Amino acid sequence: MSATPTVRPKLWVTGDLNAFFGLFTNVLLNVLVLSGLALYVVQMPGDTVYGRILPALGIALPLGNLFYAYLAWQLARKEGRDTVTAMPYGPSVPHMFIVVFVVMLPTYLATKDPILAWKLGLVWAFIVGVIVLLGAFVGPTIRKYTPRAAMLGTLAGISIAFISMRPAYQMFDAAWIGLVCFMIILLSWVGQVRLPFGVPGGLAVVLVGSAMAWIATALGWSDLMQPTAVGEAMQHFSLYLPVVSGDVLSIPFEKIWPLLVTAIPLGIYNFTEGINNVESASAGGDNYNLRAILLADGLGAIVGAFLGSPFPPAVYIGHPGWKAMGGRIGYSLATGIGVAIICFLGLTALLLSLIPLVSIVPILLFIGLVIGAQAFQASPKRHAPAIVLALVPNIAEWAKTQVDGALGAGGINVADVPVKALADMANAGVLYHGMELTGGGAVLAGLVIGAIAVFVIDRRFNWAAVYAGAATVLSFFGFIHGSQLAINASPGVSFGYGLATLLFIFMAWQQTRSGEGISWAPSNDDEETDYV
Repeated sequence: MSATPTVRPKLWVTGDLNAFFGLFTNVLLNVLVLSGLALYVVQMPGDTVYGRILPALGIALPLGNLFYAYLAWQLARKEGRDTVTAMPYGPSVPHMFIVVFVVMLPTYLATKDPILAWKLGLVWAFIVGVIVLLGAFVGPTIRKYTPRAAMLGTLAGISIAFISMRPAYQMFDAAWIGLVCFMIILLSWVGQVRLPFGVPGGLAVVLVGSAMAWIATALGWSDLMQPTAVGEAMQHFSLYLPVVSGDVLSIPFEKIWPLLVTAIPLGIYNFTEGINNVESASAGGDNYNLRAILLADGLGAIVGAFLGSPFPPAVYIGHPGWKAMGGRIGYSLATGIGVAIICFLGLTALLLSLIPLVSIVPILLFIGLVIGAQAFQASPKRHAPAIVLALVPNIAEWAKTQVDGALGAGGINVADVPVKALADMANAGVLYHGMELTGGGAVLAGLVIGAIAVFVIDRRFNWAAVYAGAATVLSFFGFIHGSQLAINASPGVSFGYGLATLLFIFMAWQQTRSGEGISWAPSNDDEETDYV
């Protein structure tokens, strides 16, 4: 038996430049969004945003990128190949909206104190990090006994609903730029067409989109870009260094307790999505240590909180996309360094004023396409119905956010909507209560219900009973199919899953009685053979 050939992995290859422009613009977009949320929604002082939050991200994100690059380098050496792609890393998108609109904004509206709101956000991020650290010790077991179709299916649901839909809308809203940029992405990253002069697809998108927007503005054909905004953005140019402080420990416990209602589910979401992302990378040929990935995520959130960031970082969805672009190790390192420079120098406002958003969002649509496709490509064909089922909770949750946003724009809080009005909405085809229950804890719900479907397809009714029983418990406490954590949060859902558990137990008993036999072997298998 020959030994694995020794390979000295390269820290930079040609494809890294392509992937860098893709991931960097993705992370930069999220940094710009969270900066805007802090400044204009929570009304935080500029000194707090540019002097505390962004420098904290300028430390937490590069550390994560550096660690993930090291894991990729280590894996490449171990397996003797130079095709390993580092895991992508950046600020968690769901968390940035949750911490703003569920934690910080209500605090600001109640107290008119943006600093208190910021400190509560720090505590919330710290709690999320601790939960992810705990998840690092149970995550590998969950991955071992959960079918790939369920994990990649719920990930595809996120990519289709939360990563693809909004960018698609934004792209068509300014289609004269957006479609051109998207076609460049299709040519470069899907069609593998070499662009003129060897320009990377990500860079070409930014250059072409920006040139079109500024030329149209100069000719008076569009007001998409604002020249005065460039000068205003330069006012924030300065050197901002991170500061370690005890702000995260300065909040009394009675104010911390309510944060657990959202921090616990979001922490579970983080390590569940981490499991799915690691499985996605494994399906693409790069099998990372899940515990190491989750420990990095948890520590990133904790370090960020102590430095002043209420926005937890996380391993990103999209590894197959960056791999398809040719990214290996260097793109992750370069992204971390680039983000650090932007954050330390206060350049977020300047970049937002120079680069039109519509030239960046098609990149997110591409990532959504790749992740959605991978769920079907890397799973047995017979599991396709389970993948589609795993999509449903995330699509339901996305639809609910659209309804909530529409009502909120009209000054209406969903909690204040009369029962009759909800009934009228249902008669009009908007089943709000059903969307709320279907989409509650969407990532975890999609994983569980997808796993049940896989085991039914494979006639492993014993494992279907295990996951149905887990769904009964999780829905009882509101972790899935519920609007909040509570005892007996969704009685009808829990009762339904409970009956399903009994049904599957009976079916498993029938299998044993008939001599068909059952298996308790791990279920995470991508082979096309039947289980025995």
